[in-house]
Amino acid sequence: MQVSPIIILQVGTPPEEMLAVHDDVPVWFCHALQVPVGAVEVVRVFEGEPLPQPDPRRMAIITGSWAMVTERLPWSEAMAEWIREAMRIHMPLFGVCYGHQLMAYALGGRVDYHPQGREAGNQQITLTPEAQQDPLLNTFPQTFTAHLTHMQTVVELPPGASALAYSSHDPHQIVRYGPNAVSTQFHPEFTPGISSALMQFRADVLRSEGRDLDAMLSEVRDAPEARNVLRFFIQQTCGHPSQDIFDEPSVLHY
Repeated sequence: MQVSPIIILQVGTPPEEMLAVHDDVPVWFCHALQVPVGAVEVVRVFEGEPLPQPDPRRMAIITGSWAMVTERLPWSEAMAEWIREAMRIHMPLFGVCYGHQLMAYALGGRVDYHPQGREAGNQQITLTPEAQQDPLLNTFPQTFTAHLTHMQTVVELPPGASALAYSSHDPHQIVRYGPNAVSTQFHPEFTPGISSALMQFRADVLRSEGRDLDAMLSEVRDAPEARNVLRFFIQQTCGHPSQDIFDEPSVLHY
């Protein structure tokens, strides 16, 4: 059986109310990539499934989670060691939200709660000057919108890492750790429906924080540039003709 070039390391699953309507996190990523779920390997790390052997011929996406990096959960600490080994052999890695923070922590950075609290909804992302020379981002617009929801953040980058984008709330929206390793605080896999559903699920919390939920929901838009950060990364770094993946007919109905 042919081994999939893409591994989704799943580190959380949405609440039942969201699962019933929007399905699980791997479906979100496959929808964003326009590939069938069967075209990727999914490892539910948060449920104790064993991590695959790091392999530079494959690439791994580390998803978001409902846990916190600072909890130092056993599966999370095991993943941090796995990330360090994957980096040693130059395996392509792409972290998202929790995955973004976990990569930074694993490689020597510092993660904690954001001092200004939660960032949520559609927010504007701005590229840094360094991004203009970055092979992943040099064709992107200077600003674009993205879906966000997080309370923890990368407080301090690891040695050698570079911030390539920021928002008004968070200076580390895209981070590059090496030629084959990038992470985003924002969610390239979110659709407007997923983003809205998360805000509605947390409606009471958001209102208790003094936020105007109706205004936040009215501002939700599609975020194609944010999605393309993930798509372009896979096209550039996957260890085989990655266009073959994207040419496969999708069986997803979303």
